[in-house]
Amino acid sequence: MIGNPIISVKDLSKKFGDLEVLKSVSLSVRKGDVIAVIGPSGCGKSTFLRCLNLLETPTAGEILFEDKYVFKNESVYLKERLTVLKKELKAAKKGNDENEISLAQANYDEVKTQYAALAGEEKEIKKQLQKSLNLHRQKIGMVFQQFNLFPHLTVLQNITLAPVKLKKMSEEEATAKAIELLKKIGLEDKANAYPSTLSGGQKQRIAIVRALAMNPDVMLFDEPTSALDPEMVGEVLKVMTELAKEGMTMIVVTHEMGFAKEVANRVIFMSDGVIKEENEPEEFFSNPKDERLKEFLSKVLS
Repeated sequence: MIGNPIISVKDLSKKFGDLEVLKSVSLSVRKGDVIAVIGPSGCGKSTFLRCLNLLETPTAGEILFEDKYVFKNESVYLKERLTVLKKELKAAKKGNDENEISLAQANYDEVKTQYAALAGEEKEIKKQLQKSLNLHRQKIGMVFQQFNLFPHLTVLQNITLAPVKLKKMSEEEATAKAIELLKKIGLEDKANAYPSTLSGGQKQRIAIVRALAMNPDVMLFDEPTSALDPEMVGEVLKVMTELAKEGMTMIVVTHEMGFAKEVANRVIFMSDGVIKEENEPEEFFSNPKDERLKEFLSKVLS
């Protein structure tokens, strides 16, 4: 892959109270990448995806999408550092050692200056993001484990709702696009059906089409087959494989090792909130380096 990353993530962290779910995760995603993210349950995979389109607000780090900041908050660490330095300055003054006081004050002043500058920059980015958050989410489609279709709307209405409501298309254009996409997945005869009449595999394919109707630049899949009966998994993976062949940039959290091996061009292993290993599929599966990954693969591939 060439050119600048379409998504660039640096030192991304996410805390829920005292629990740190993501710990300084960094990743570059280039146009056309199909990245499979695997790892044990509770390791931060889904939280990472939700942070990318800001359904979850990260605690710290930065995210650039198409060369523009959509999140930046490094000052959280500087703020923590200031608290420590303030205690050191207070202790130095209490000890009445002029050299220690001078050194502690210099360190404190330097970090305080850095913090003020960074906090101001981040405030401006946050302000700009509030204006463009919907636009950002339009460009990054997301498909969840549970299909999240509106039960009171027909399949066609589910697909056309967002493009029309967000004034991206007229109702006629959105309907034409929806029918085109439904034909592509072989479900055009379900346009006027309600979600309750569909199988799990059909619902998930409709959920994928609903995201595609917004013409996203990137698609995020959060374990899209985990809620499906085994016989329905194949029909969803087939749609995803076709998308990959067409050049769609995709990040897929999955337990489907066959998909990761055959369709992804990069595979990432996450554990304990960090990326432990990343490689091309052949090397990743045939020659894993990380001990935790070796243990994980021995269980899922046995």
